Amino acid sequence: MGIDPKYLTDAKAWPIQEARRVIDRIEARPPEKGYVLFETGYGPSGLPHIGTFGEVVRTTMVRNAFAAMSPIPTRLFAFSDDMDGLRKVPDNVPQQEMLTQHLGKPLTSIPDPFGTHESFGHQNNARLCAFLDSFGFEYDFKSATDCYRSGAFDQTLLAVLQHHDEIRAVILPTLGEERRQTYSPFLPVCPKTGQVLQVPIVETKPEDGTLIYRDADGALVETPVTGGRCKLQWKADWAMRWTALGVDYEMSGKDLIDSVRLSGRICRVLGGTPPEGFTYELFLDEKGEKISKSRGNGLAVEEWLRYAPEESLSLFMFQQPRRAKRLHFDVIPKNTDDYLTFLGKYADQSEEERVENPVWHIHAGAPPTAVVPLTFGILLNLASVCNADDKSVLWGFISRYAPDASPESNPLLDRLVGYALTYFQDFVKPAKSYRAPTDQERAALEDLLATLESLDGAPDAEAIQNEVYEIGKRHGFENLRDWFRAQYETLLGQSQGPRMGSFIALYGVEETAALIRKVLQGKSLSAA
Repeated sequence: MGIDPKYLTDAKAWPIQEARRVIDRIEARPPEKGYVLFETGYGPSGLPHIGTFGEVVRTTMVRNAFAAMSPIPTRLFAFSDDMDGLRKVPDNVPQQEMLTQHLGKPLTSIPDPFGTHESFGHQNNARLCAFLDSFGFEYDFKSATDCYRSGAFDQTLLAVLQHHDEIRAVILPTLGEERRQTYSPFLPVCPKTGQVLQVPIVETKPEDGTLIYRDADGALVETPVTGGRCKLQWKADWAMRWTALGVDYEMSGKDLIDSVRLSGRICRVLGGTPPEGFTYELFLDEKGEKISKSRGNGLAVEEWLRYAPEESLSLFMFQQPRRAKRLHFDVIPKNTDDYLTFLGKYADQSEEERVENPVWHIHAGAPPTAVVPLTFGILLNLASVCNADDKSVLWGFISRYAPDASPESNPLLDRLVGYALTYFQDFVKPAKSYRAPTDQERAALEDLLATLESLDGAPDAEAIQNEVYEIGKRHGFENLRDWFRAQYETLLGQSQGPRMGSFIALYGVEETAALIRKVLQGKSLSAA
C-alpha cells in the first residue's frame, strides 16, 4: 500500500488500532486455517440497507489495515443467516398472502415472491451480493443453509449437543421464568411442515447425535442435530459459527453488546476463542431518534448516492464510529466537502500523516489523484443563485473560474456538479426564503456593492474575502458571522452559505454586484 510499516506502529486511526488487536491475537494463537478470517453477518429477511454498507466498509477498513501490517492472508465472509425462520412478512415485497402461508419456514425454503430465484432467501442473498459487488467489496459469500445442510457445521453442532446443559446455564439467567422452562439452543426443523420449531426438548442423546422433542400434537420426535435437521437459537448460532469457521474478527452494533458477551461465553464452552470485536454506535434520524428498519425513519444507501459520491458515505462511516450520529440528508454536503479536503491534502502529506488521513482507509491505501478546485458547498450555492437545472449552466461559471477544468479532464468535479444540481432541486430550492436587509445590513451591502464596482481586473477569492471581512468590521457587526448570515439570507435565501470570497470569484464580480442591486432595490430574488 506504499506505506512503510513503521509508520503504522503508533498510528491512532481506529482501523489500524483494531488491526493491531488482530495481530496480537494471531501472535498468541496462529490461525491453523492459514488465514485470518473477518466476518460480517446479514439477516436476509429484508433488503440490504445502510447499516449493511457501514458494517462491511468498516470491517474492510480494518482488514486493509491488517494487510498493510501483516503478510498473513485474510478473507472476509459475508454470512447470511438464511436458515432463520420467517417471523414476519416484510411490507415491501409482493405476494404478501403467499408469504404468510410460509411463516416459520427457513427463508431458503419459501418461494420467491418476485419469481426470479429458487427461494425468497436466494432472492435476498442475490440482492446482498449485488449490493456488495456494486461497491467493489472483496468477500466470500456464505449461506447458513448451505453450511448446515452440507455438514460443514456438523462437528460443532455435536459439540453444542455435548455441552447442551452448560449452554443452557449461560442463557437461562437472561430469560423470563416461563421461557426458562422450555429453552434449548436447538430449534428442530419439522420434517412434515419444514418449519423451524420452537418446541420443548425432552431429551438430548449426545452419544447418538440426536435429540427428542415434543411436537405440537404431543408426539415425541427424535431427530439428528446434524445435516440441517436442526438450527440453533441466535446467540448459540453466532457462537457455533465463530467456533466452526474460526472467525477472528467481527464488529457489531451497540444493541448487540449483551449478545456478543453471551455468544463469547458459549464459544468458550465449545472450546473456541471468540473473535476480536468492535462495538459501533447506532445511527440517529433528524429528530435524534434511533433509526429503525421497521419504522423506516432512516436514510437509504441509494438515497445518499443520489446526492453525493460513495466515498462521502464511506467517510461518514469512518468518522467517530463509536459516537451516535445523525444520518439525515443534511449531513451529506459536509461529508462530501470533508472528503474532498482530506483527498486534497493527501498528496502533500508525509507517510506518517497519510495513515491518519481517512482517504487512506477509504481507498485501501491508494487514494486517487484528483484536484477539485471547488467545494461541494460552493457548487450548491452556485446552483442556488442560478436556480440551475442543467450542468452546462454551472460549467459556464466553472470554466471561467478554472479554465483548465472541464467535464472530460475532471470527471469527479463533473459528478459533483450533477450531485449539486440534484441536491439543490430536492432540498435547497423548496426551502429557499429571502428576507429584506435591516438598516445596518443595507448599509453594509451598499458598501460591498461599491467595493465590488471598484475592483480592477480579476481579484482572487482571498482578496475578495478580505474586503468582505473589512466591510463587516466597518459596519459594526460585533460577530462577523451575523454579517455573513445576512448575505446568505438576503442574497441566497438560506441561513447558511459559502465562503463569500470564493463564491463571488466563481459567480463573478459583476454578477454578484447585479444581485446586490436587486436586493437593495427591493426586487424579489425568489424567481431569479
